[in-house]
Amino acid sequence: MPDLALPKKPTGLKRFALKLVHQRMLVLMSVPFLVWLFIFKYMPLWGWTIAFQDYKPAKDFKDQEWVGFRHFEFLFQDERFIRVLRNTLAMSGINLVLGFVTAIILALLLNEVRRIAFKRVVQTVSYLPHFISWVVAASIVQTTLSPDGIINELLIRFGFVEKGNEILFLGIPEYFWGIFGASSVWKDVGWNTIVYLAAMTMIDPAQYEAAEMDGAGRIKRMWYITLPGIKPVIVVLLIMNIGYLLESGFEPQYLLGNGMNIDYSENLDIFVLKYGIAQGNFSLSIAAGMFKTIISFILLFAANNIAKRMGESRLF
Repeated sequence: MPDLALPKKPTGLKRFALKLVHQRMLVLMSVPFLVWLFIFKYMPLWGWTIAFQDYKPAKDFKDQEWVGFRHFEFLFQDERFIRVLRNTLAMSGINLVLGFVTAIILALLLNEVRRIAFKRVVQTVSYLPHFISWVVAASIVQTTLSPDGIINELLIRFGFVEKGNEILFLGIPEYFWGIFGASSVWKDVGWNTIVYLAAMTMIDPAQYEAAEMDGAGRIKRMWYITLPGIKPVIVVLLIMNIGYLLESGFEPQYLLGNGMNIDYSENLDIFVLKYGIAQGNFSLSIAAGMFKTIISFILLFAANNIAKRMGESRLF
């Protein structure tokens, strides 16, 4: 009898090579991106060696003085670095919580709007601030919060503040985190709803019809159908944003910050600019940036691993 055994499936490297052959057009399309990624994202990593040197731009690389972890030790012993690290984490946390909550709530409300014209108007109005540069947006915020701005006018009109005792909002350090959070929400809440609204379109309408027949109101349909339907998107975006916890921004803090609120407005990026690049201490700036990148990398993998252990959607 002839051997009728089925041929073995290719495994390992051979299977991978066959997949590359079958998907060669996709591979070719990816080549320019991979080249760009290698040149602009991976090749510059050799610059991290500067963090372990007393770097002088006039000297050749082989002539630089190696100082080990001296710049990292200085960072963790410097009160300014501890302060800006606190500010960075606080502003990132505020932005993360407010950004997620407001975007999801607005997306849920827009999803319930039945008048298409009104829905489009609300979406357009909420999207517009995203396309305004932070230079213009900061000017609007400063004008609104100035002593003769609309906020103080409203407070005076409703009797919360007396005329002549207007509040200088940007001059009170403790107010800065709240101002930053509110400004970020105003600027980006509409844009952040796009991905949630797109995810809601993938929910089967039959689920809403069945729930309505069972007597579920709008609130219950949102809670038991819409939110579980977009839960994978929420988890993935949350993981990505946790990886950016040390990226609290640069422009809003730089433009809205001043000498009166510097203890609460200065973050890591401004620290690197002010005490590293501006003073020619490039090794210190690289050390601070390296610390931020490594911590972000750890946070991203930790959040992804936690989501995996909990059986939720994840990045990889």
